[in-house]
Amino acid sequence: MTTALSVLDQGKVLEFTFDDGLRYHGPQAPGGVAHAYKVIERALEVLGTDGPVERRELVVTTSHGGPGVRDTFELVTRGVTEGRYTVDPALARPERGTTLEIYVFQIDYRGKSITLIIRDAGFVVDEFIALVGKAEKSAADLGRLEVLKLEMTERVMAAPADQIYDVVPSAVAQ
Repeated sequence: MTTALSVLDQGKVLEFTFDDGLRYHGPQAPGGVAHAYKVIERALEVLGTDGPVERRELVVTTSHGGPGVRDTFELVTRGVTEGRYTVDPALARPERGTTLEIYVFQIDYRGKSITLIIRDAGFVVDEFIALVGKAEKSAADLGRLEVLKLEMTERVMAAPADQIYDVVPSAVAQ
């Protein structure tokens, strides 16, 4: 059981659960929903020390182009619709290897900027990345990919956000 993500919208508290993210996104990428949920949870802990942050003031830049990630950020921040969500491949960290390189998120809020990077702790497995990137997938590949998606989702949602994503200062706030 995870806590709801609390943000403000024009001073009114809104709360979003992981299940809200799954309902909004659909069944395609539950792992992406889980990762984005934990990134937002971690970012809110760091940026919202005085209480919930204004959702429409969060600016997100990530190297992760997945639809579950995008939809979860849209649900919580409205950043996609309002132009405050950017996928920037230059943010990737290829030195971390193909499995971890795209799990980088920069969150800017009221002059503060943090970057969250996934820990090398088995939350994303090599087999998952290899199957996602495979051009032509067999029926067996697709079945295995669904299993890997669900296993990753369970691993991510079972862990505290600060055990999944490290927070490092960003170079420049937007």
